[in-house]
Amino acid sequence: MATSWQISGDYFETCSCSYVCPCMPTNLAGQPTKGHCYFAFAFHVDRGRYDTVALDGLNFAVVGQTPGVMANGNWSVGLILDERATQEQQQAITAIASGQAGGPMAALAPLIGKFLGAQAKPIQYQKNGMKRSVSIPGVLDQAVEGVASPAKVGEPLYIDNTLHPANARLALAKAARSHLNVFGLRWDDPSGHNNGHFAPFNWQAA
Repeated sequence: MATSWQISGDYFETCSCSYVCPCMPTNLAGQPTKGHCYFAFAFHVDRGRYDTVALDGLNFAVVGQTPGVMANGNWSVGLILDERATQEQQQAITAIASGQAGGPMAALAPLIGKFLGAQAKPIQYQKNGMKRSVSIPGVLDQAVEGVASPAKVGEPLYIDNTLHPANARLALAKAARSHLNVFGLRWDDPSGHNNGHFAPFNWQAA
């Protein structure tokens, strides 16, 4: 019998494509603006459980690189786990984030050519209005700010009905900075021109 689980909270990402990333408007069929793509998804779990294991308050990040068009696969992906998590909690988050436990991330599994592994690190996740940031010392430092809507004060522009595993509706954002150095992935871009997204997420076993 499949394990029952559910997690919800806040997510954001940056990628190495220029704003706006071509992946979402083309259903992952667009050519990355730099030919390849680095990406880092950061998650904060407000409430969660995996069977009887509570996951409230934990953070995790999914990082990786694609050699070309995302839909063509051969992604290299690694997982950063919250060092505050117990072994049971780390195993639960690994199962959820890798897609092994089903749910939205399972749809990406056929695209992953190499799983780079998992590491436990201290993760600081911050949310302030339309700004998001995450710090994992020596591993990941990234931040985004939402692109303001001209029609509604205090709200970002959105792209909706997407294939994205975090949420079908994503706020459009620009990356203030992206620094990644783990699993042999090295990416540094402080330009402020790259793409970002953020959204609430609410996942459960299918």
